[in-house]
Amino acid sequence: MHPFAYTRASDTREALKAGRAGGRYIAGGTTLVDLMRETVERPGTLVDISGLPLRDILVTKEGGLRIGALVRMAEAAAHPAVRAAYPVVSRALELSASAQLRNMATIGGNIMQRTRCTYFRDVTADCNKREPGSGCAALHGVNRSHAILGTSDHCVATHPSDVAVAFAALEARVRLLGPDGEREVPFADFLLRPGSTPQREQAVRQGELITTIEIPALPRPLKSGYLKVRDRQSYEFALTSAAVALHIRGGVIREAKVAAGGVGTVPWKLPAVERHLIGERPSDALWTAAAEKATEGARPLRHNRFKVALLKRTVERQLRVVGGTK
Repeated sequence: MHPFAYTRASDTREALKAGRAGGRYIAGGTTLVDLMRETVERPGTLVDISGLPLRDILVTKEGGLRIGALVRMAEAAAHPAVRAAYPVVSRALELSASAQLRNMATIGGNIMQRTRCTYFRDVTADCNKREPGSGCAALHGVNRSHAILGTSDHCVATHPSDVAVAFAALEARVRLLGPDGEREVPFADFLLRPGSTPQREQAVRQGELITTIEIPALPRPLKSGYLKVRDRQSYEFALTSAAVALHIRGGVIREAKVAAGGVGTVPWKLPAVERHLIGERPSDALWTAAAEKATEGARPLRHNRFKVALLKRTVERQLRVVGGTK
């Protein structure tokens, strides 16, 4: 680990000042400290924001939900408002990590975490995300766990967050505070596809601070859930996952929100699946047909072609669990 300076921000104004000067924000530290230990990240200054008042979970007057950036993952998963309104979020958090990590890691830190690609974390390997212009070792290396959607010739790493998949499905928004004031970014635009600049992963400007993640109000009743497929049941990252939320009224699907994880360079929204569902009556045949559209645009690599079929089965299974059959 390389030497660094440390400062603890007593309020938001102090945090923004330190961030504007180049400091890196840290709260739970479960990802950044690991990367520093592996010398992948080498920040000159850490700005501890764990004391800032960003820990509330509030139901909006419209019926949506606001989750403070410093809410611990365990707190959000167990919160009655989250469990009642959006069980897909609770379940994604519960499947994200060990209990110890969930007690430390924050919601804001979770969506900011960097990829678990082994080549990114191996400082001797070529990685455009870590060292732009060096190449991508995963393209022709062992790429079983890598992405099949949203990839480029510069990067095929998956985004590791589970709850980010739920946020993507629910079309959440990220609120940011920075030197130029407050702004709001749709979750679909917050995490960036690699393109030719894989080193730029989030739409966060220098010195900006995540304050809240807001889930919009959705029609009721809303049934939702999260399914994670992995190599082992104990703590492991997803091979594929599916976040599904359905509003069914009068026996007809009126609203559908679906996203996939473990397969994309960012949490992957599935609009083609959603469009196939809306206006239809739940049935086994519908779930199968809709899930077939989950892999549109997929570009599998040598070792992860199995993810094409696995993603379809994952989406189909979770649609059936959430929507039922007749």
